[in-house]
Amino acid sequence: MATADAAVASRPAARPRYGSMSQDRRWALRWSYFFLVLFAIFFLTPPVYMLITSLKTSAEISAATNPWWVYHPTLSNYVELLTSPSFLTYFRNSAVVSVFVVSLTMLISVPAAFALSRMKFWGSATLATGVFLTYLIPETLLFLPLFKMFAVFNEWTDIQLINRWWVLLFVYPTLTVPFATWIMIGYFASIPKELDEAALIDGAGWLQTLTKIFIPVALPGLIAATIFAFTVSWAQFLYPLAFTTSADQLVLPVGIITSLIKGDVFNWGQIMTGALLGAAPPLIIYAFLMDYYIAGLTAGATKG
Repeated sequence: MATADAAVASRPAARPRYGSMSQDRRWALRWSYFFLVLFAIFFLTPPVYMLITSLKTSAEISAATNPWWVYHPTLSNYVELLTSPSFLTYFRNSAVVSVFVVSLTMLISVPAAFALSRMKFWGSATLATGVFLTYLIPETLLFLPLFKMFAVFNEWTDIQLINRWWVLLFVYPTLTVPFATWIMIGYFASIPKELDEAALIDGAGWLQTLTKIFIPVALPGLIAATIFAFTVSWAQFLYPLAFTTSADQLVLPVGIITSLIKGDVFNWGQIMTGALLGAAPPLIIYAFLMDYYIAGLTAGATKG
């Protein structure tokens, strides 16, 4: 009997057989990769085509050749744009506007989100919802009353606000502050209440609680709101198109279109080059801070 038991114990364990669940899982993975490849092809085709076109001369672009191949690659489009005073002016205006708008947005949205999420008062929940609903108003409806307000302000004070790039510093926050505040409300609400209660018991004020405890803990949400504000202010097209007209007052998205399209003549090589150069700063930021951005957007999804 002992010999039989020893023989049974010495036998190798039988391999687990793959059941129907494993087979279903393999098929699910195959379909997932299939649709992932389709998704990548669909969304990467435009930037790849832009890159290919930016490496061509105008003669090659207009020639009846394969549009997906560069026969005579050149960097002349990049050299011409990067040495163009107009393009550098557009880039500088966009950079200054974006940095200022991001700073102003965070200075407003962080204290507002902290007050609405932690300092409970009558109507705080309704006010928080109202802040988010203001973001849902299309900018195509907002620029009309803003344009009228600027005209009335000019009549009263004789101060011209139209065709001034710095007016965008105060217009863009109407788009960035509501959504950034909503993001931070969700993140602050997901932080355990024991933290601020312990801080208040130890004698810290609300401002100290915000700066010493909540901002360090809510860093992913802070980064997510910052990235959002930068993306909106950098890529905004309608407001600068409506409020600025002179070449030295334009920002990058509008400047590329107005300076490189003359009548029915499209300088496609430089247009694609300018679009790629304009997309570079947000792309670099997303590449390094994507994990923080996702964590900030998903925070508070199940709580608060």
